[in-house]
Amino acid sequence: MNFVEHVIDSKKIYDGAIINVEKQTVRLPNGQEAFREIVHHSGAVGVLALTHDNKIILEKQWRAPIGKTTIEIPAGKVDSRDNNFHHAVIRELNEEIRYVPQTVKRLCGFYSSVGFSDEYMQLYLAEDLEPVKDELPRDKGEFLEILKKSLDEAIEMIENGEIEDAKTIMAIQHWQLMQK
Repeated sequence: MNFVEHVIDSKKIYDGAIINVEKQTVRLPNGQEAFREIVHHSGAVGVLALTHDNKIILEKQWRAPIGKTTIEIPAGKVDSRDNNFHHAVIRELNEEIRYVPQTVKRLCGFYSSVGFSDEYMQLYLAEDLEPVKDELPRDKGEFLEILKKSLDEAIEMIENGEIEDAKTIMAIQHWQLMQK
């Protein structure tokens, strides 16, 4: 079966600092027309940052889209300051948790929400963490509480609903698999 939709018209709805939004008119495989609203994103990284004593570093912060605080792994978008995803990992860890990793390994890549966004996130493992010598400024309006948790504690936080963020759950489950 042919699933391909062909864009026959496109209109930019919004052009912002983090996202751009486009409305497309598409021709469906059956010849009918439909509309798609698409959020375009530059890409992002998420980091499973593990300490020397095998604890995950998490961040507690306010998230306006859901109107509450979340507990997440360090993460951020790839932007003009970065040469690539790997560089974004190093920068984000400096800005957010004030560590520099000696070891960085790409674990996987995934689309965060394919129903409306093209955001592609790459998940990395960062180990052999050392405190940074030169701190980069945090993003404006970014207020973080840093937490360090064991694998058992992190799994319990998922089970009791303290951690609801998909990239963080994925990172913790990947960590759990690494232990086997």
